[in-house]
Amino acid sequence: MSNTALTEAVYYILLSLMQPMHGYGIMQNVEQLSNGRVKLAAGTLYGAINTLLEKGWIISLPGEKDSRKKEYQITDQGKQTLETEITRLRELIENGNRILEVK
Repeated sequence: MSNTALTEAVYYILLSLMQPMHGYGIMQNVEQLSNGRVKLAAGTLYGAINTLLEKGWIISLPGEKDSRKKEYQITDQGKQTLETEITRLRELIENGNRILEVK
């Protein structure tokens, strides 16, 4: 696992996949989680899914034979990646608040 910051899209995709979900469901969930601020295009989503599969952060679940819908789910490695990112984001917020003297 790298210490690279996650993109906002990848962060929300991983959060969405804490439960099994298909592509369209991920797109809807990301938009809901971000209060409509992040809207994933299909190309962006499936490009990210392929990368996440390659990294082992998510898996493709076996589906019904005749269904074109694939469901995905986060792996333990993906969960660890999310936890690392949340720690990084907390540090950013804490430092920003301290420097700006925000309470």
